[in-house]
Amino acid sequence: MKTKDFLVVALAPMLVLLVPLVAMQFTKEVNWTISDFVLAWVLLAGATFAYKLLATRATGNIAYRAGAGLAVAAGFLLTWINAAVAIIGEHNPANALYLGVILVGMIGAGFARFQPRGMARALFATAFAQFLVPVIAVIVWPSDFGPGVAKVFMLNGFFVLMFAGSGLLFRHAARQPNGSSVATTA
Repeated sequence: MKTKDFLVVALAPMLVLLVPLVAMQFTKEVNWTISDFVLAWVLLAGATFAYKLLATRATGNIAYRAGAGLAVAAGFLLTWINAAVAIIGEHNPANALYLGVILVGMIGAGFARFQPRGMARALFATAFAQFLVPVIAVIVWPSDFGPGVAKVFMLNGFFVLMFAGSGLLFRHAARQPNGSSVATTA
């Protein structure tokens, strides 16, 4: 990655964070602390970095870029929602399992060396890990299912579909003529 890419990773999230900062000046409904801004910046910068790292590897492979974008968006949203409101009950330890879902994706991408066929497998494994979280939670920690079991499974299903959709896009990228070896542009 080039120096300008690092500037984009660092500065683009700050522009997004101007929205809650300005909103705090006009309403009591938005009440962020310094730690909220720091966490939001880390998540936004991390997502931006991950996408730039993945997407710049595939010159001209739209399916690869779309798969990378969908995977990063799913990981970002999963982490953001879980950090903000705790998906499975406010005090349910099962929420920590969602970190494992993200780790499955990251470790899988590392083993895949960002190649589309391996990335497809990594994202299918991530979708399966996502599927397992509420199943484990309802078996092991059924007492604190704050929003309700059906709502948790529906939201979880949304993320399963996002990760699986990303896996399908990577599989499609692997089948394209330039999909077997992803070129780097760095």
